[in-house]
Amino acid sequence: DLLLSNSCIPFLGSAEGLDFRTLLLDEERGRLLIGAKDHIFLLNLVDLNKNVKKIHWPAAKEKVELCKLAGKDAHTECANFIRVLQPYNRTHVYVCGTGAFHPLCGYIELG
Repeated sequence: DLLLSNSCIPFLGSAEGLDFRTLLLDEERGRLLIGAKDHIFLLNLVDLNKNVKKIHWPAAKEKVELCKLAGKDAHTECANFIRVLQPYNRTHVYVCGTGAFHPLCGYIELG
């Protein structure tokens, strides 16, 4: 209904089937951060498809292999699913992912 009424703008960057997990709204700067499978997106709230920034952050290959050897599904479990997007200060966001069952965290500078 929203598409038919022209009252929404779909995010076209999701065509890869990235399994979105978490969102962080930055109203002050008009941005939306999206945590997904192996990716973090930074979107403009005015036009979600304009100037999309994307960070590719996959799990380490050796961690993915260990995950598969443990009997986990390579496509649905052995990836870096971004679970935490938390403001740290005015310039950085704290981010954590599953890392194919070996969690990892870091900071993203939003400059």
